[in-house]
Amino acid sequence: MKVRLHPRALGVALGILLIEILIACFARDRLLRPFIGDVLAVIWVFSLAMAFIEAPPRLLALGAWAFACLVEITQYFQLVEHLGLSTHRWARITLGMVFDPLDLLAYTLGALIAWALTRQTQPLKTKKREDNNVETGSI
Repeated sequence: MKVRLHPRALGVALGILLIEILIACFARDRLLRPFIGDVLAVIWVFSLAMAFIEAPPRLLALGAWAFACLVEITQYFQLVEHLGLSTHRWARITLGMVFDPLDLLAYTLGALIAWALTRQTQPLKTKKREDNNVETGSI
């Protein structure tokens, strides 16, 4: 892995961030804000990582999924409360306050979508190399 700037991925990340902000500000439903928003959150983390880290997309997708699941686990154990941050709005927003097992499904779906879309947009040469690495077990 090495650090480098990938402008297209950064543009995607910024676009998804804008959509997430719009969802947070205006959506008041039971599907778009809680579920689709979580799917997009993982795709956003994936895109942001892809903008700065040169690594296989499957590893970045796995990392984005693991990060999201870790945040959800902190909600299960009420970390914000235990740290005494429940009165801080940004802590409640970024770490969340309520554990929901469906969020884990949304995170999984988001990681799979991000990885699948990346595989569809990779040049054929890179796809073949990654497919060979999968078959041989190397990275």
